[in-house]
Amino acid sequence: MKARGYFGIGVEGISKPNNFGNLSRTAYGFGASFVFTVSPGKRFQVPDSDTTRSDEHMPWYTFENLETMQLPDDCRLVGVELTDDAIELQSFRHPTKAAYVLGPENGSLSPEMTARCEFIIKIPTLFCLNVATAGAIIMYDRMMCLGRYAERPVKVGGPVEGLKPHHYGKPTYKAGTKVPAKKGRDRTTVVGTRAPSSASHKT
Repeated sequence: MKARGYFGIGVEGISKPNNFGNLSRTAYGFGASFVFTVSPGKRFQVPDSDTTRSDEHMPWYTFENLETMQLPDDCRLVGVELTDDAIELQSFRHPTKAAYVLGPENGSLSPEMTARCEFIIKIPTLFCLNVATAGAIIMYDRMMCLGRYAERPVKVGGPVEGLKPHHYGKPTYKAGTKVPAKKGRDRTTVVGTRAPSSASHKT
């Protein structure tokens, strides 16, 4: 299930501990590197809904406001909001290093948070979903986008072939020296010549 890169997921302005507990538990299940809250309605301990005690397995950051929010270098912030101009999830290419931020219960991302996000994506539904549910859909889509799985069959049912082994490229360096790249195909014959015939020739 391991996908390339890493990701974190969090909520701005969340006020219900069990909602965040469900999100954190789900994030741990999908292999998140961290979870976070920004400007939470109140500080809370690990909610009862987080039955896996995910805080013991990954960092949980609380940022008092947007100004104090810090993400890892090169980590791209992706907002999740149901707006007309947001990118539909099924057409979005997930960054290898990303942090996803959702809005609060019965609310939206603040204009300041929206402005800070590099991308705004949406789940194509008729109305806004529960925070944990929306987060689960985002994380599942990321896993499908960046992971490696057996090919889906054309007809209904499971895969007819297993996952093909990964083919690694040739090393770029060998013994500390960069290996010169070869352009084109390796050829054993000169273009325009014909291989010698095995038939006997008359003298």
